[in-house]
Amino acid sequence: MSATATRPAAGPATEPPGTGTAADGARTSPLRAAVQSPAVRKLAVLVVLAAVLVPIAHNTWASGSWPGALTVDVSEPLGKASDWIIDNRDSHWIFLYFFGHISNAVIICVRAVYVVLLTLGWAGVTVASTLVAWRVAGVRVAVTTVVSFAVCGLLGMWVPTMQTLALMAVAVTASVLVGGALGLAGGLSERAFRALRPVLDTMQVLPAFAYLLPVVLIFGIGVPGAVLATVIYAAPPMARLTALGLRGADAGVLEAVTSLGATWRQRLLSARLPLARKELLLGVNQAIMMALSMAVIASVIGGGGLGDRVYQALSSVDVGKALAAGLPIVLLAVVMDRTTASAGERLGEPPAEDGPRLLRGWPAWAGVAVITAVVTLAGRLAGSQTWPTGWTVAVEEPVNQFKDWMVDHLYTGVPVVGGTAEWASHYVTWILDPLREGLQGLPWYAVLLIVAALAWLIGTWATALTATAAMAAIGVLGVWEPSMDTLSQVLAAVFVTLVLGFAIGIAAARSTRLERLLRPVLDVCQTMPQFVYLIPVVALFGVGRAPAAAAAIVYALPAVIRITTQGLRNVDPAALESARSLGATQGQQLRQVQLPLARPALLLAVNQGVVLVLAVVIIGGLVGSGALGYEVVFGLAQGDLATGLVAGAAIVCLGLMLDRVTQPTGRRDRKGA
Repeated sequence: MSATATRPAAGPATEPPGTGTAADGARTSPLRAAVQSPAVRKLAVLVVLAAVLVPIAHNTWASGSWPGALTVDVSEPLGKASDWIIDNRDSHWIFLYFFGHISNAVIICVRAVYVVLLTLGWAGVTVASTLVAWRVAGVRVAVTTVVSFAVCGLLGMWVPTMQTLALMAVAVTASVLVGGALGLAGGLSERAFRALRPVLDTMQVLPAFAYLLPVVLIFGIGVPGAVLATVIYAAPPMARLTALGLRGADAGVLEAVTSLGATWRQRLLSARLPLARKELLLGVNQAIMMALSMAVIASVIGGGGLGDRVYQALSSVDVGKALAAGLPIVLLAVVMDRTTASAGERLGEPPAEDGPRLLRGWPAWAGVAVITAVVTLAGRLAGSQTWPTGWTVAVEEPVNQFKDWMVDHLYTGVPVVGGTAEWASHYVTWILDPLREGLQGLPWYAVLLIVAALAWLIGTWATALTATAAMAAIGVLGVWEPSMDTLSQVLAAVFVTLVLGFAIGIAAARSTRLERLLRPVLDVCQTMPQFVYLIPVVALFGVGRAPAAAAAIVYALPAVIRITTQGLRNVDPAALESARSLGATQGQQLRQVQLPLARPALLLAVNQGVVLVLAVVIIGGLVGSGALGYEVVFGLAQGDLATGLVAGAAIVCLGLMLDRVTQPTGRRDRKGA
């Protein structure tokens, strides 16, 4: 058929009167579409509510800050709760038959692992770990393992390393089991997912220092409280990533399995879990990293091990000793991460063929046990159970000298770029101060209205109600002003983290070589205890809000990079191939295919960036950032349960609000998740 065959004949317009021409319809369609837009309708409703409620609030409470009449004093009931726990923890049934059994189980598990490690000795532990890594992960991971344990011994940290390894083995196992169970429930049930979101937000956002005091009140000083605090912090990432993987399973594969008559359990074991394997492995990785990052904080309540050495070194402002104890924490994280990740990737595959015959097939485990037993026995006969003291290297003095050199040459007077002191001053003057003054200068009802608008625009009315209620709870608790100060610091740090994290994550997703180069750097940044690099950060940036922001960015950046890279790499190759066949450039593929399809992972990266920045708010309180972080630290130091928990609850509310205004919860997003 020719092109002219379908062309209408010229002549008078045949539209009915009053309908207008096609051009008129084209001119009015954008306006009509805007009026019909759900976002415009939501904004219209909010404008009407604001026109009614804002004058009432302004006339009733003229002050812009949260009115005192709307606050509730919770110090008295929290003080009574603290006194009740102290008076009844040795006699009440809930402590004797519930918390007591949990405490005993943790102690037994940690002691059992520690006794096994001491029995094996340094040679047995090194050989066993190396052989297991070789068996399940290959030669490279085995070499990494033996070098890592050797460095721990050379630094003179063998015994503390074994103490931390025993504690972390139990804590990581519990975190993976608890997080996996929660993620399984959230991934299979929409109702469970909705119910779990605030629980996971609270577990991960509530600062460790805030719940250390109630943990100590219940479990006392020692290992059980340290393990519980670690599990509370490390389980949520495992739960979130498990739920993400299960909810993002290919619907076509699930439908095909269902059509073959598979039961619910068969669909889970044969389809959902295998399809979510990458997310599960990433969840294990994050649980390991975050558990080990809690080693120093756990030492505050008797966790012992490497964390205690780091804490003691920082008390005397000795960066060299802190690094000597912090580096083994990083090495443990690297070994555990590489071994578990490679083991998961090789599930269902034949053993590696690059090792000797003894390390192939199922009999390999018997060979590993025999070799370990022989080496252990030889070590015991030689009388060398712990690392020989003559095989140690002192690194404290060179590290302290390097720190002094950095301070002398980078703090100020650097040509062209200035010094770190100037950077910190500009960051505070140009970003933090205006942002804080703006938030504190806004009337409280304006802040609530803005939060409601943002949450409703990207979600539902329930989302807006939750976010607004979280902000209102901050005012009710009586910590509005310090919360606005903390919010300004968090927003600035999150912005820098997301800009850097997305840029680096996109580059790493495009380059396998860059991803491999970044991996050890990310491991160090995410696993090195914040306390270790706190002193050089303070030395370079001074005391105040700038070093707190630097610590938060360094700590949150690795998770954002990892999740972004993983999300972009998991984009359906067929979609990318279709885009290439249509002539799309790499930039067009990224903007129009990869980023839209990786949206759930990117939103998860935003979520993790927010909660991890909030997690370092307390560390900022130790270096002069003030606000809520200082109040939490003050409450723990003074044994003031009310001050610490109120400030911690306010941080949780900030995290809940930021989660709701950054995580779409509409129907389309739930279907695509």
